[in-house]
Amino acid sequence: MTVVLEKVSKSFGTKTLFEDVSIALAPKNRYGLTGPNGSGKSTLLNIITKQEPPTSGSCSLPNRVSILNQNIHQFANFRVVDTVIMGNKRLWNALQERERLYEMEMTDEIGMKLGDLEGIIAEEDGYSAEANCEQLLEGIGVPQDCFQRKMFEIPTDMQFRALLCQALFGSPQALFLDEPTNHLDLGSIKWLELFLKSYSGVLVVVSHDRHFLNAVTTHIADIDYETIIIYPGNYDEMVVSKEAVRSRFEGEIKDRQKKIDKLQEFVSKFRSGTRASQVQSRLREIDRLQPQDLKKSNIQRPYIRFVPSEKQPGKVLLKGDNLSKSYGDLSVIKNFSFELHRGDKVGVIGNNGRGKTTLLKLLAKLIVPTSGKVEFGHNVLMSYFAQNHEEQVNKKDDESLFDWLKTTRQGLYDQDIRGVLGKMLFVGDDAFKKISSLSGGETARLILGRMMLSEHNLIILDEPNNHLDLEAVSALGWALSEYKGSCICSSHDRDLIDRFANKLIVFDDSQLTVFDGGLEEYLAKKQFDQEKTT
Repeated sequence: MTVVLEKVSKSFGTKTLFEDVSIALAPKNRYGLTGPNGSGKSTLLNIITKQEPPTSGSCSLPNRVSILNQNIHQFANFRVVDTVIMGNKRLWNALQERERLYEMEMTDEIGMKLGDLEGIIAEEDGYSAEANCEQLLEGIGVPQDCFQRKMFEIPTDMQFRALLCQALFGSPQALFLDEPTNHLDLGSIKWLELFLKSYSGVLVVVSHDRHFLNAVTTHIADIDYETIIIYPGNYDEMVVSKEAVRSRFEGEIKDRQKKIDKLQEFVSKFRSGTRASQVQSRLREIDRLQPQDLKKSNIQRPYIRFVPSEKQPGKVLLKGDNLSKSYGDLSVIKNFSFELHRGDKVGVIGNNGRGKTTLLKLLAKLIVPTSGKVEFGHNVLMSYFAQNHEEQVNKKDDESLFDWLKTTRQGLYDQDIRGVLGKMLFVGDDAFKKISSLSGGETARLILGRMMLSEHNLIILDEPNNHLDLEAVSALGWALSEYKGSCICSSHDRDLIDRFANKLIVFDDSQLTVFDGGLEEYLAKKQFDQEKTT
């Protein structure tokens, strides 16, 4: 069944997100829902799935709809397989009711009810439910020894994976996924891409992962110009189409203005003469040619550029020797040695909870290893981006963005600070916004702005893309690839890592390794090795 929006509008006070939107989302199409932070992507998903009312308009849905749940606490005391089965509400309710009735004294009426329930369970393929759940869990990378445990007993990232399996379970007619790759490693993302490509219902997905959107989507539903425009093709194809349409409209406006200027010249010259009828004709033509106001696009791309210090470092920027780090009985990093050479650009990849943040803080000398040591080379100047923004920005502070950046280093001119703020999309009076009022994406851009003003020849970034929109992540990828210094950056964003990395540190399930090459080379080698062993 098709998902249909009829004249849907949503406003918050004086701000309009979208107005009078009428679209139909068809089965077998996979829609990427795009737009910058604050454009209304999550709001639109909530409206479509009846979790939030529109300001006006209506939405119709198929009978069987599935939504990616982000609340792991709601399922803390359920088995992992049961959590997945809950994705099929009709089956789960039937199984629960059957269990309740079996605890009661058997009567003819209860026997009849049990017969009806067995019919529902058969219709919903309930007798294969656990096997189907386990197949999904295994595909998404949840270990088998987690399947029968309660949710609170398994790692947090595995709980989120179980909720993703819950959304995929039970053959929904429409599937709505908001940032489904957030807690997945590269292998699990690849599995999800293949799964979604074979899905036959209506898929609507929000993601900041450009590579994932390009791999999965057949259409893009883009929130812009206070409406939603459907483009055929994936995200990159949408950007090309959108820029072409915008350029054509802007060209038409310029052509019209040139014609208006010529007509206006005639009117001014002959207004009081004997050619009054021709003047009136020209005035009517001017009215007809007046261009309609072209609404401003909400897509904005920051300009990120990291300029290294004039101080040239030595050949080796940092050296980690037999690094280990433990927290109590938990060993996170064990006997890891690494050298960063001038010109190295290192991507750090692996599952959440494996120790990527710990490793980056060790290499940045922000924490002390349990054993081993880290040494910086000659003339090394390091700048760091923390995954937890509050380690660098006090969100309770009433300081303005301008004043906060002013403390980056001595000798900064006001125009330098205003210039960087403008490049990071804080224009005009935005420079004097309070830090306490910033969103996650704005805070990330502010920290990146501070790095642009800092002196460095080594930058270390921990999941910098987490709160950035697609355009900002693309700008960051360009900045890292063009940076003349050295960098280490952890991320789950395949497109970002692929843009800059010439070396990888890989957190695998069993070990921590260094790979001398880019992401595509690593993935090709990993696939080759897997095929060789099977």
